[in-house]
Amino acid sequence: MLAEGDGVRVDYMKIHPAARDAMLGLEKAVHGGPLEPLLVELVKIRASQLNGCAHCLEMHTKDARALGESDDRMHLVAAWREAPDFSDRERAALEWCESLTLVSQTGAPDSAYEQVAAVFTPEEIVALTLAIVAINGWNRFAVGLRSEVGGYTPRTTSSR
Repeated sequence: MLAEGDGVRVDYMKIHPAARDAMLGLEKAVHGGPLEPLLVELVKIRASQLNGCAHCLEMHTKDARALGESDDRMHLVAAWREAPDFSDRERAALEWCESLTLVSQTGAPDSAYEQVAAVFTPEEIVALTLAIVAINGWNRFAVGLRSEVGGYTPRTTSSR
């Protein structure tokens, strides 16, 4: 996907500490919330696929694997509707993720919200929405400013 220049444009994590800290604050809220860590990673993987963010895909597939996610399920996230490997809760989260990531196209339809509301508490819906907001923000930094890909070392709990 990188063509022009192929290199990092700006190291946003160093150049603007307030922006970095704001994004890390979102992550702290996401990971301090009520959602299962693997569910959060699946949502981050799906949003990053939709946004074409190689940096975040590398990070979140490695983090998910470190948390025990299988390669098979991670490969199938892109086709989750056709794959039998996902629970109703995961399907609802992935649907909500797609609806919000592509909000200019979807308008966040009632059908997607109703699917989420059927399997998530109100607190979890807010936490899931925040996770989607956060990863979409990270994707825009990483794609727009050309974050490096390769060499990411996974954590046992994801920090982004």
